[in-house]
Amino acid sequence: MPTSQHGPSRPGTPSLLRELNDRAALELLLDGRSLTRSQLSELTGVSKVTVAQMLGRLEERGLVAAVGEQSVGRGPNAALYAVVPSSTYVAALYVDRGLVSTAVADVTGRVIAEARDDTNGDGDPVELVRSAVDRACRRAGVSISMLSAFVIGSPGVVDPVTGDPQYAFNLPAWHEGVLAGLRGALHKNVLIENDVNLAAMAEHALGAAAGADDFVLMWIGTGVGLATMLAGRLHRGVSGAAGEIGWLPVPGAPVTPDVMYPAGGGLQWLAGAGAIGALAAEFGFARPASGSGSGGSGRERGSAGRTPAESVRAAVASGVRADGAGADGAGQFLDELARRIALGAVAVCTVIDPGLVVLGGEIGLAGGTALADRVAAQVARICPVRPRVMPTAVPSEPVLRGALLTAVQLARADLLASVAG
Repeated sequence: MPTSQHGPSRPGTPSLLRELNDRAALELLLDGRSLTRSQLSELTGVSKVTVAQMLGRLEERGLVAAVGEQSVGRGPNAALYAVVPSSTYVAALYVDRGLVSTAVADVTGRVIAEARDDTNGDGDPVELVRSAVDRACRRAGVSISMLSAFVIGSPGVVDPVTGDPQYAFNLPAWHEGVLAGLRGALHKNVLIENDVNLAAMAEHALGAAAGADDFVLMWIGTGVGLATMLAGRLHRGVSGAAGEIGWLPVPGAPVTPDVMYPAGGGLQWLAGAGAIGALAAEFGFARPASGSGSGGSGRERGSAGRTPAESVRAAVASGVRADGAGADGAGQFLDELARRIALGAVAVCTVIDPGLVVLGGEIGLAGGTALADRVAAQVARICPVRPRVMPTAVPSEPVLRGALLTAVQLARADLLASVAG
């Protein structure tokens, strides 16, 4: 058999044509549509007889099944075919200090079960992930052996060579060798991805950036981060550190004296959760009103008062007007917060001019349009670029949603590769 630099060549062989046809049909059905033989014939460009053979092979493998009928006028109804949801399953996780969120979904992307567990993040990563997935699988009624892909959202920089997280300060046990350990224990496709990158994927598919191929997601939460989408693709950088703007030197903040201590300077020092908490206290929003509940995440606070996100939400709820006026200094609090965030946004926008800045994380969600509009105004004052600034439109578990989307893509790619031999 002739060969090429890419391996054995099978030009025009019947088996290769069958594989290509089967793959084309399965790819159409994986999009979530139910199609008749006639529709598949039209979309693939092959005869109805060939389509019937393709469907027969895919049905025999348990990948496709008839799911109903469609009226076609005179004559018998046409059978509708769809991908079998249980042909494979995936697991997605978001791991950070204090929590592990897990979801199990079928190949269509439908979530079967979710679980949320408290953890200190210091335990063995392999056992942590395996236990979390096991609990979610029991809730879903699915065996771990039925999962074909695992995607884990993690803070820190993901090494593009090893796939391991670095600078994950909240997860001290996550270090070099973690990915290999997970793959060895789970015997499946495992991917670790930066949490903000995954949130951007969710924003692109489901949120404020839907339909926008060029945008940045600024993550304002415990940490400060950035994800950049250019031409519909995430930009990770040569070392995987693109978007680590917590280290970004900005006016009013000291330069980080130690790369292992980003909170000591840069944008993290100015706009991270700790700095926002101190700013809220300065303007009187750090503590709930007398007799009110703590709300928010339900975490016990005692005398600690509100979280930074709750402080921002309280300022927004106090009736802040667009001109900056509001009760108890709410307008001034949000203006100063917006100014700090805008310093990071300007540094990014003057370099890549993304057109859209989405404010994510707990602070971006809590601030909503009141904060986003202020950031846009601050950027316009000091920057020739005029991006739209919008709050996140993924209100729940954006990192987990992005991990699910990525896991389903991996599972579908594996199915298509198996059909194509």
